Amino acid sequence: MHGPAKGIVYAIGYPVLAVIGVPANLVAIVILSRGQCGLSRCVTYYLMAIAVSDFLVIITGCILNRIARIYFTYSVLSTTTGCSLSAVLVYFSRDGSVWLTVAFTIDRFVSICCQHLKTRYCLKKTASLVIGIVCLLNAIKNVPFYFSYKPLYIVDGVAWFCDIKSAYYSSLAWRAYDWLDHILIPFLPFFLILLLNILTMRHILASNQARRRLHGTDNDRDPELASRKRSIALLFTISLSFLVLWIIQVIHFLYVRIPGKAYFAGLDFNDPDYILQEATNLLQIISSCNNVFIYTIVQKKFRMELKKLLIFPIDAVTSCSKE
Repeated sequence: MHGPAKGIVYAIGYPVLAVIGVPANLVAIVILSRGQCGLSRCVTYYLMAIAVSDFLVIITGCILNRIARIYFTYSVLSTTTGCSLSAVLVYFSRDGSVWLTVAFTIDRFVSICCQHLKTRYCLKKTASLVIGIVCLLNAIKNVPFYFSYKPLYIVDGVAWFCDIKSAYYSSLAWRAYDWLDHILIPFLPFFLILLLNILTMRHILASNQARRRLHGTDNDRDPELASRKRSIALLFTISLSFLVLWIIQVIHFLYVRIPGKAYFAGLDFNDPDYILQEATNLLQIISSCNNVFIYTIVQKKFRMELKKLLIFPIDAVTSCSKE
């Protein structure tokens, strides 16, 4: 595929993701906010926070940062101030989505594997506190990105587009910040989620064997196991989706860091570095579109609520016509 064709793929792909991602996350937020999905308040808080963060990823990373740049090249978003603010918002929403997924994974790990902590940690009050801390720390962590850019060029006194300052690659402070950023995203969350899921699976297998020995082999009607299966299915599906869609980001980091390349590739559709960079961006945005489909597949009550939401306009029109 030649450069222009690759550009067309990105030009079409991002709008498609926006058309899917925006309503999908809005639907998830509405359904979860009703609290009728049979999930604990604690889990509901985490899933709602993830849905809100994913919605912001679509708005900032897909619509403002990609679609606006492709179709509205010389808008206010293309000024140096506009694209610097846009970059900070992209990083903030991306990091929030990732670390809220980690927080949800930790909560489920505690709930399943640490029974002595479950009654004190797996509470809606704790979930609210953790969500607030994650958002605050993400905001503080990403503010320096605003000061890492300089104008690409200046026309009639207006600074256009963003270019990375040379100090970002030469200054010890900026280099340390860059390493911290890429350790926090994606390495640490990726391996935390992977490790916690391995430990959770190990605990589940041992626990299930113990329950079979205690209650016999016929445990199909065991309510504890049924509840655990629903929780595990949701956790593992979300975690596996995250790991699969973020593995390219890990590979990208290793690919550019080990040989010492610049992390941000130039705008060249024939450049393998740029293709890999854009592939990671696309997959990150896809990971912010798919949770509602995961809930629909895994959670029966979510499917019921989704059905009610979809047929509500038809019922409303039918009721009005009868009157």
